[in-house]
Amino acid sequence: MVLHAAGDSQGPAQHPGEPGFDLLVIGGGINGAGIAADAAGRGLRVLLCDKGDLAGGTSSASTKLIHGGLRYLEYFEFRLVREALMEREVLLGMAPHVIWPLRFRLPHRPGVRPRWMVRVGLGLYDLLGGRRNTLPASRAINMKGDGPLREEWNHGFEYSDCWVDDARLVVLNAMMAREHGADIRNRVACTGLRQMERGWVASLQSTVDGRTDEVTARAVVNAAGPWVDQITDAVGSPADGRGVRLVRGSHIVVRRLYAGEHAYLFQHADRRVIFVIPYEEDFTLIGTTEVDCTGDPGDVHISGQEVDYLLEAVNSHFRVPVTADQLCHSFSGVRPLMEEENASATRLSRDYHLTFTREPAPLLTVYGGKITTYRRLAEAAMSRLSEVFVQMGDDWTADTTLPGGDFDSPSGLLTRYRSLWPWLPDAVLRRWVRSYGTCALDLIGEATAIEDMGRDFGAGLYEREVRYLQTREWALRAEDVLWRRTKVGLHMTADEASAFRTWMDGAEPGPGGHDA
Repeated sequence: MVLHAAGDSQGPAQHPGEPGFDLLVIGGGINGAGIAADAAGRGLRVLLCDKGDLAGGTSSASTKLIHGGLRYLEYFEFRLVREALMEREVLLGMAPHVIWPLRFRLPHRPGVRPRWMVRVGLGLYDLLGGRRNTLPASRAINMKGDGPLREEWNHGFEYSDCWVDDARLVVLNAMMAREHGADIRNRVACTGLRQMERGWVASLQSTVDGRTDEVTARAVVNAAGPWVDQITDAVGSPADGRGVRLVRGSHIVVRRLYAGEHAYLFQHADRRVIFVIPYEEDFTLIGTTEVDCTGDPGDVHISGQEVDYLLEAVNSHFRVPVTADQLCHSFSGVRPLMEEENASATRLSRDYHLTFTREPAPLLTVYGGKITTYRRLAEAAMSRLSEVFVQMGDDWTADTTLPGGDFDSPSGLLTRYRSLWPWLPDAVLRRWVRSYGTCALDLIGEATAIEDMGRDFGAGLYEREVRYLQTREWALRAEDVLWRRTKVGLHMTADEASAFRTWMDGAEPGPGGHDA
């Protein structure tokens, strides 16, 4: 990100008239999209911009969990864990298509944590979830003979959390913001901010075609994640002594390692935990690492050491060894965690902190946070901004559903789609239920036969779906479709993926970097 505080040498700029927007949100990750949706629903005029794709950074590189964070209990972060567990229930109701329950098995490793300590911790985890907790409680289990595990793992536990399609959660929040009137500008960078009489003047530039624009806003939210300090530095905003420490987390994906829909949480010998999760039906996701990131947060990749670390953790538990040549995919993201003196990357808090300043103009800066608590973070942000927008609406998001989430059960919706479109492959219908929910009705449009779906790119991806993603979900490039709006990139052959990239590069574009 290149950001210049334009006009600094000439003093505060003056701009006649009312600002065109109430709120400019910089950053299209989960926090930025959540704040944009919340603010738009309260009646504010909102513009959200991101120099890359929505969820193109940290928010598509998580471990795909909506959870309280069991290990944070060791660091006495009870408030964070309780808030996250309470949110787990709220989000499960808001987005039943992209969030669903997941049962975890936790083999006990003697010498790392006593068995009684783990049991007490799980009991506390259940308790902190509150009375609304609809997920099954934790329990001790006999793991002897558990399919993939080595024979020495005889004792363990089970507990509940939730899985999430993280990138789709971001897009759904952007869609909800648009439904309430927000202007969503994908691949549009904020290249300059300067003060005006009643707020800010922002310079925006498309990273696709270079087009420039200038907009005005009464207040700005800096939700730029790993780039948050670049914005605060450029505009000369005091950072309240806060800063971010960039920590790279990497994951690997291999072919399905075991039967069943349960996940595993392994306690590694260094006391860190590793998740092993069923992924996209045919695969297993393994992660994550925690390594300080000193380079460009927009260009991160897994290292050989990280691969070895994850394989060592899995192979110390699984009977059949997993080797590096089995890797089908890997991804890395940078977590912008709040800096703490002398703290290891593992011990850094996943809590969030908001800094609000009125000078030179209203600016709210978001530090830290985790995907599970994004909605509460957005509410907290709006509470701080109420000093500027005194007549905005009240909290509202906890009682709504995200686009496509208005159905009773995934199985019921799948049955309905099988009846409506028996000519579509069942794998496509299952994916649509878990990606689009009832929005699949908009996607299918007037199609009544497989011939109406257009070109088949492979792995169940048809041209009609791609057109929908272009016009309704801001997908501009092949990677937006293959790895964020969907995960069909995992299922395509190299030739299919290459052909799709060629087609996408030459296809008539959707709405460009601006709102659909």
